[in-house]
Amino acid sequence: MGRWERALDAAGIREAGLRADYGRQRELVARYKREVALATELLLPAPMVPHVIAAAAFMHRTDTLLDSGPLAERRAASAHWQRKVADSLTAGRTDDPELRPLLHSAGAHPVLRDRVPDFLAAAGADLDFTGFATEEDYQAYVDGYSLPAFMVVAALIGPDGDQGDYRAACRTFIDGSQRLDFVNDLAEDLADGRLTVPVQTLAEHGVTRADLERGRDLPAVRALLADLLGRADRTLAEGRAVIDRVPPAHRPMVRCIVGVEELTGAAARADLGALLRRSASPAKPAALRLLAREYLRARRLRG
Repeated sequence: MGRWERALDAAGIREAGLRADYGRQRELVARYKREVALATELLLPAPMVPHVIAAAAFMHRTDTLLDSGPLAERRAASAHWQRKVADSLTAGRTDDPELRPLLHSAGAHPVLRDRVPDFLAAAGADLDFTGFATEEDYQAYVDGYSLPAFMVVAALIGPDGDQGDYRAACRTFIDGSQRLDFVNDLAEDLADGRLTVPVQTLAEHGVTRADLERGRDLPAVRALLADLLGRADRTLAEGRAVIDRVPPAHRPMVRCIVGVEELTGAAARADLGALLRRSASPAKPAALRLLAREYLRARRLRG
């Protein structure tokens, strides 16, 4: 019996059709982020693995609807999906194989039932995104969209009971992670017509949108990118507090999540000018060492 089958057994998922639904969700996550699926299966306790996979697959499905096609089509598809998910949660059942794992996991972990509507209610913030005038606008986006999205999965691996302190630590972490993501995906976002750097911040550095769109590798542009990455680094360093706020058995996974962000930031800083053309990725040897180190820690915790 393979690791995945053992995880389904450990989570009490016995019915053949539901196991198949979870399996398709696992394949979906592996297609769009293989490293997430691998880390989940290696680092988390087996009973938690299928539920995190289901939450991650739901996130991907929702994000795809938000990102694919003309705005009017995206808005209609998102509204239909929100109604479908809400109706399924209210009824406690669904015939949709994409949603059956989510509903089952929400039954096993009621905190997920609360976080899913929060995220769906926040989806409009991304659909209506037109850029940021100020840093305050960026922070409002983090509160209005990034944090609710992150908490869909994060709530599952957080502490039982009151998650107030944990959510505050998650907010700090996702602030740094989102800023890093925006800097790292600058070229791709600009190609899609999205400027994710506040206009106020551009002006402070004497950089224009045209400078970024045309890939001008100027000293001022490099200073801007270095400043944004520095802010991300400092916030991510504060966000490491999230590690100590999850149960010990979940800390290898959270350390890995934080570590990947730190490796991504290091890769971005290594060639600032390249960010005007493409995203940076962690060096594979460093990422594999991180995963191996946390895997050993996870095994020791399990005895």
